[in-house]
Amino acid sequence: MKAKQFDKKFDSGEDITKYLDVSKAHRPEQEQRRVNVDFPIWMIQSLDKEAKRLGVPRQSVIKVWVAERLEKKKA
Repeated sequence: MKAKQFDKKFDSGEDITKYLDVSKAHRPEQEQRRVNVDFPIWMIQSLDKEAKRLGVPRQSVIKVWVAERLEKKKA
């Protein structure tokens, strides 16, 4: 299919997902890599308390807090 046809289908609101090969799709700079961090017990307890209050896993709290700090540093 030519790009012009594809664009026309997209612009008209047609579902174009059947024309896409997403098997190798990725979000740039969103790849994940595992890291291990050792925290003191008091920190883990505080993280767990906050995670429970928010109803999310501990890892989510850590990710959000680190992301917030890094964003603040950019500004």
